[in-house]
Amino acid sequence: MLTNLKDQPADKILALIAMYREDPRTDKIDLGVGVYKDASGNTPVMRAVKAAEKKIWETQDSKAYTGLAGDPAYGDAMVELVLGSAVARDNVAAVATPGGTGAIRQGLELIKMAAPEATVWLSAPTWPNHPSIVKYLGMPVAEYRYLNDDAPTVNFDGMMEDLQSAKAGDVILLHGCCHNPTGANLTLAQWAEVISLMQDKDLTPFVDIAYQGFGDGLEDDAAAVRMVASEMPETIIAASCSKNFGIYRERTGLLMAVAQDAGLKARSQANLAFLNRQNYSFPPDHGARIVSTILTDDALKADWKAELEETRLGMLELRKQLAAELKRLSNSDRFAFLAEHRGMFSRLGATPEQVEKLRVDYGIYMVGDSRLNIAGLNEKTIPILAKAIIDCGV
Repeated sequence: MLTNLKDQPADKILALIAMYREDPRTDKIDLGVGVYKDASGNTPVMRAVKAAEKKIWETQDSKAYTGLAGDPAYGDAMVELVLGSAVARDNVAAVATPGGTGAIRQGLELIKMAAPEATVWLSAPTWPNHPSIVKYLGMPVAEYRYLNDDAPTVNFDGMMEDLQSAKAGDVILLHGCCHNPTGANLTLAQWAEVISLMQDKDLTPFVDIAYQGFGDGLEDDAAAVRMVASEMPETIIAASCSKNFGIYRERTGLLMAVAQDAGLKARSQANLAFLNRQNYSFPPDHGARIVSTILTDDALKADWKAELEETRLGMLELRKQLAAELKRLSNSDRFAFLAEHRGMFSRLGATPEQVEKLRVDYGIYMVGDSRLNIAGLNEKTIPILAKAIIDCGV
């Protein structure tokens, strides 16, 4: 049987990580892997996470299964974090998942079960796992333009024009904040227009919010998803705790199904639990327990918010420094977008050949589409990167 398996293409980001690891140069710079790093190149454990784990270790008296939906306290805390008071809790079905990726997968499974003919519309570009999972599940897929060809800014006219082709019942996958891989976000006014279009055409939004707190702050980053969930008849939301709690390896996510008709909650909840049962039965609990412990403890929550804000402001400062250094070297504003984008990522606008030259000649690693992880920089490496970008003719 195993001889019938086909070779699978290598994951480009994982291949890039391996290349970086094997590069003997001591001055190499890793801007490829999508993980937050501090100025020393480490991905630290947040203070509140350490304190929560200590508290759990001291008080937890069982490792028995949680329910199929996970610990209810985690679901309640995450629904409040993402949706606030925008939607009543009675209108939200939710299940814990193995990371944000697990939430995306389960959300797509739910869509396939409820509306097998629905086309899933993805932004061009988007996170590579989005189209990979959609295609693996055999679901109809289409793209809407998101980025302008001549500059890494949102092509809103193109986006709206493409979405006019969506048919009733189709699903529009949207990035709640800190768009990956571009860092370019819709304004709230543009979100309102997208919502109006989805209402008119009877489309269902599927919002992926993986970076809440990394852009403009916890509340501002949730503003768009709250607007969508409060104004659309139904909304599917995938949330991740990997980045804003720094618990990547704990695989902690949440899938929400929101309906204005509260009578749909029980059915939605049962179907979400059914999908969990078919896939992995009970979701992992340790990361979820960390999150719920932090979000239900005033002191831990305050310390977590403070450290998250330090992280966010640090990335914004790196963006400003890089944009300023590129302006100084190029004597132009063509890289000003770097200071305006939000989150860990931006696309530089370099060609694959220029990205390869940056790697080969300068030891600077980024994804082939020129997505760079801003969090991989520090004050020492910004001038090195900026000079290499100009020298490569970007």
